[in-house]
Amino acid sequence: MKIFFVRHGKTKWNLESRYQGSGGDSPLLPESYTAMKQAGDYLSQFNFSHVYASPIKRARVTAQNIISQFDYAVPLTLLSRLTEFNLGKMEGQKFVDVQHQFPEEFEAFRSHPEAYKANIIGGESFSDVINRMTPAIRLISQHFDAPTDNVLVVSHGAALNAEINALLGIPPANLRDRGGLANTSTTILETNDGGQNFILNKWNDTEYLTGALDQTSTI
Repeated sequence: MKIFFVRHGKTKWNLESRYQGSGGDSPLLPESYTAMKQAGDYLSQFNFSHVYASPIKRARVTAQNIISQFDYAVPLTLLSRLTEFNLGKMEGQKFVDVQHQFPEEFEAFRSHPEAYKANIIGGESFSDVINRMTPAIRLISQHFDAPTDNVLVVSHGAALNAEINALLGIPPANLRDRGGLANTSTTILETNDGGQNFILNKWNDTEYLTGALDQTSTI
């Protein structure tokens, strides 16, 4: 079976280069609704058995807009395990301000996950996020285990980046090596053993999007 992981549409805080974790939820940009429609048009070629999404509004609305492009009914389930990192003291702050206040944590979160000390900022570590997301993904993989099953998961940039790479067996120090995930991008994993092992089919696909992507679009 295949799992299609989609990052939510771009928000005001994304545009402003602000940290947006599980405790923050700025509005989706007007142009993000066009991107969500384009994602839905692209994904409509696949027959999805189920859609799962983070309950945080930016992800939930993205999932709903994507589903609205399908010409068939598909169930949507919201799972709290799919939420973004708890970012503690970084929440809502601009990247440059966090870099000034917490230079070591800023650098570690971006480039050295194995060295990130979440307790300094009062948030979740990479292992915290991976350990809460992985059981959900494995259960989904076990339930929809037919070769023709496709499942859509709509979540958040940092959390998806960490979880997808962890599912692929990438060690903590290398979780960032593939680069980031753009808003409304699609990454596809496949498993043939009920979610015990995964292979990567596609990473950060944005070919279906017509809007310009810049550094504020990717995390």
